[in-house]
Amino acid sequence: MQTQVMTSGKTATIKLSGRFDFNAHRSFRDAYESQLGASEVKEFEIDFGQVEYVDSSALGMLLMLREKAQASAKGVALVNCRGTVKQVLDIANFGKLFQMR
Repeated sequence: MQTQVMTSGKTATIKLSGRFDFNAHRSFRDAYESQLGASEVKEFEIDFGQVEYVDSSALGMLLMLREKAQASAKGVALVNCRGTVKQVLDIANFGKLFQMR
């Protein structure tokens, strides 16, 4: 998986591409940790537009980000979810835990 971090105003967008699975743990963590301490960032947007696969470890990574973001008074939104990725997130009831756009 590849990650790309962009900030615009109060939003840090983490654009993911490829397979979001256990092998992506380090790159995903590195992508958001640099933004957790940024006082100007108030929300994380995780862009799934180019993600072809997610597994249970990816769901765990999203929950970990959610915990850390809440501790820093930041929100998390999941955007551009579609296909099987959206199905997995829906089955896991992530729509109740995250904003989904």
